[in-house]
Amino acid sequence: MIGSRIWATVAALLLLPVAANAACNAKYTARQGDTLFSIAQAEYGDSEKWTLVYYSNQAALKGSVLQVQPGMELFIPCAPGQATPDATPLRQDDAALKFVTGGDYSPFTDRNWPGDGLITELVNAAMEATPNPVTYSVTWEDDWSKHLFPLLDEKKFDMGFPWLKPDCDSTPDNERCANFHFSDPLMKLLIMLFVRADDPFTFNSDADIIGKTLCRPKGYFTHDLDRAGRRWLTDKKITLVQADSPDACFELLLKKEVDAVTINVFLGASKISSLGLRGIVVPLERPLSEEGLYVVISKKHWRGTTFLYRFNAGLAALKATDRYNEIVSRHLGIFWDSIKAN
Repeated sequence: MIGSRIWATVAALLLLPVAANAACNAKYTARQGDTLFSIAQAEYGDSEKWTLVYYSNQAALKGSVLQVQPGMELFIPCAPGQATPDATPLRQDDAALKFVTGGDYSPFTDRNWPGDGLITELVNAAMEATPNPVTYSVTWEDDWSKHLFPLLDEKKFDMGFPWLKPDCDSTPDNERCANFHFSDPLMKLLIMLFVRADDPFTFNSDADIIGKTLCRPKGYFTHDLDRAGRRWLTDKKITLVQADSPDACFELLLKKEVDAVTINVFLGASKISSLGLRGIVVPLERPLSEEGLYVVISKKHWRGTTFLYRFNAGLAALKATDRYNEIVSRHLGIFWDSIKAN
């Protein structure tokens, strides 16, 4: 069972209000100065829902995203239920800006997940909210080891998501820090300690970790274990076991060969469910760390700062609206419902 702090966070997100829709399923005659943004603001009370108007009027608009001619008759649809991702008219194969991401990372990026995942949908929404929207594409490469090098480093794609950011202040020579710019965080990801339910292990302060043996899968980041003020690895204050997979880490936990498994809350909850460990393994309520998920672009990209500024502006605009919370809460609801169903 998820700790009370996590359930409180999830519950708070799931209870965020959703804006009510105005009259819909009606015809609208465009006036001088109208844009899809202004029409959406007038009809839905939310300019970010302009994609609903666009998607229902593609033939009339003839591929134009922003230009609405006076006298043009448009259909104003009702907003879909929150289980349905918004349309993405700016997302095209032959686009001005090319993203790369990978699958099997639910609920964040996964082609089998609604909206291709929470982070994918946030990227879509941020691109729609940029000051001057441009078309973009999203390519799926499931071998994540290729994303940074060579795909982004050689500028075969412009930007990639979602990536964790190392402690670049302490380790500026880190490969990611030295070679890539990071966007503002799309969202924060809680990294938890998963322990045996019968173990009196507590985590009230960092001092409680000293002398413990933790398991984190091979290839996963470790910067949160060795950041300034901790230096648990450098000073050998803990033992880190890097097993071949999350499943292998949980197997070591059950054998009492490690004190805790440390992974993100979503992966941990998924593994507890799929491995039949409910009531046997639980997360401690205090997160070990909080890590952001970012869009990255190579520092060698000649339009790197321009693209990054555009994306950050769109992300800031998105976060200033209810839509950001609607997307996050909807995906969290889907995730936790799927966990409960197993």
